[in-house]
Amino acid sequence: MHPIIQILQADITTLAVDAIVNAANTRLLGGGGVDGAIHRAAGPSLLQECREIPEVSPGIRCPTGQARITRGHNLPARHIIHTVGPVWYGGLHGEPDLLQSCYHKSLQLAADHQLRSVAFPAISTGIYGYPLGAATEIAIKATLDFLKSSPAFEKIIFACFSREARETYQSTLARLVQG
Repeated sequence: MHPIIQILQADITTLAVDAIVNAANTRLLGGGGVDGAIHRAAGPSLLQECREIPEVSPGIRCPTGQARITRGHNLPARHIIHTVGPVWYGGLHGEPDLLQSCYHKSLQLAADHQLRSVAFPAISTGIYGYPLGAATEIAIKATLDFLKSSPAFEKIIFACFSREARETYQSTLARLVQG
């Protein structure tokens, strides 16, 4: 496999890393899925900190494909990197580039803050409908590409909610590292 990348079937809110990545919405005020779980586990002070992030346009604190960072609050992780993945509309509306940007911008933000361990969920694969296989391919390729130019990380975890996701990430990583 890869010496830095780990794939776990785990609840991302329980991981003691420098930062977990939140699959957020553009408002950054909580929501469903991973976003809701992170907000619940971090506590109400996270919502307050997110409200302090300036809007870049009405109602939008983080555009799709971008990332923002907050403290971890009540989580074991010291920070939360919030990124907004694309909604899947068949892949013909820039979704792959936007999803790749989520991983790149999140890793760049972690590197800029000298964070050495980061955990990602499967961004956009829940209610946003991105197909798991295609999203996994982008996630791992973007991470491997980033590590070539910025090897400052000790550990990057893909925290998978289901066995299916874990197996998809494991087989994709094995194929991309060997190929």
